[in-house]
Amino acid sequence: MKIIADRMKIDIHEVIRAAATKPFGFTPYYPGPGLGGHCIPIDPFYLTWKAREYGLHTRFIELAGEINSDMPHWVVGKLTDALNQRGKAVMGSRVLVLGIAYKKDVEDMRESPSVELMEILRDKGAIVDYTDPHVPVFPRMREHRFDLKSVELTPQRIASYDVVLLATAHSAFDYDLVRQYASLIVDTRGVYLSALPNVVKA
Repeated sequence: MKIIADRMKIDIHEVIRAAATKPFGFTPYYPGPGLGGHCIPIDPFYLTWKAREYGLHTRFIELAGEINSDMPHWVVGKLTDALNQRGKAVMGSRVLVLGIAYKKDVEDMRESPSVELMEILRDKGAIVDYTDPHVPVFPRMREHRFDLKSVELTPQRIASYDVVLLATAHSAFDYDLVRQYASLIVDTRGVYLSALPNVVKA
């Protein structure tokens, strides 16, 4: 839905916020850069596996899984386009990822889409850093390796990056500070409500 809305030049977060004003019968769910956590990215596939034992094919679950697992690539595509419009390539660009936990205000990084975003960007030659008040040091993980520590958000540091990728919207972040000093922000969480010249929705 997020990809369709983007192609149609519709802000999906604005649509969800408007629908959420309905006093009953609507529960808002907000899209992000991909699925994370220990259950939603994994548990539906237990049902898929079990259904196969009974000769059933759960195509809808599998298709949803494919779309959700491809979201980090779509976000990096949006980031790449935004840099290209400013005459920059991903290779050699300095990227600051805001938030690497899988959801806001937690330290849990299991299946976090932020990590995949960082890997895709690193593989494309970007220089990647992150800031996350809940994850001061990038932990040792079985599949992912980064020798990084969370950087402090200061005006000078924010301004030193070619792009800030807002991946996890922690409450502790000073979003006004980021908006003021970042040359480019790719917002995957709908934090910035109004159209701003340095913000690209993804």
